[in-house]
Amino acid sequence: MKIGSIHAPFIAQKIAIDMQRSKLVKMTQGLDSVAHTAQVVVEADIRKEHSLEEAVNKLIDENEEQIDYYLADEKQLFWMMKRKLAPIHGVILDYEERYSDLSHQIHMALYNEDLINYDVAENKIKNIIYSAIDDYFKQRSSIEESISEKISHYKRKLIPGSEEYEMVYAKLIEEELSVRGLK
Repeated sequence: MKIGSIHAPFIAQKIAIDMQRSKLVKMTQGLDSVAHTAQVVVEADIRKEHSLEEAVNKLIDENEEQIDYYLADEKQLFWMMKRKLAPIHGVILDYEERYSDLSHQIHMALYNEDLINYDVAENKIKNIIYSAIDDYFKQRSSIEESISEKISHYKRKLIPGSEEYEMVYAKLIEEELSVRGLK
């Protein structure tokens, strides 16, 4: 599942909470410092994917005439090009591998900034981080369904993508995550 920038703080918070609950990790500067560092790493990964998508869109725009001439499916072409350019941009598209790589990056950032101490194997810490990311995305679809349901019952209709919609969505996602104990 694609990681959206709106989800970065919630993923980071879940990672920090899961690490604290594990009792395997001692946080030297508190939960918020761990969450902040994890968020910085997740947001950097999101920016890399966004940069890749911009490069693909630029190529599609530059070759629009040929694409139209050959009646190519732009959506399929987009994904084919994204897969081809991903290694060049340092983006991992397989989500299990991506979560594993993110877990490693987050672990290293937390360790290098001396935000965590532990007396167990590094893999146990990475597994906690990986599980937190994976669990978040397993719950994400039901969270989004719940939010969509709530938004559909608003008196005034919100236009998806509008600033007002994004503000309401962010508020509702925060509430939903709190209800589910993910925040």
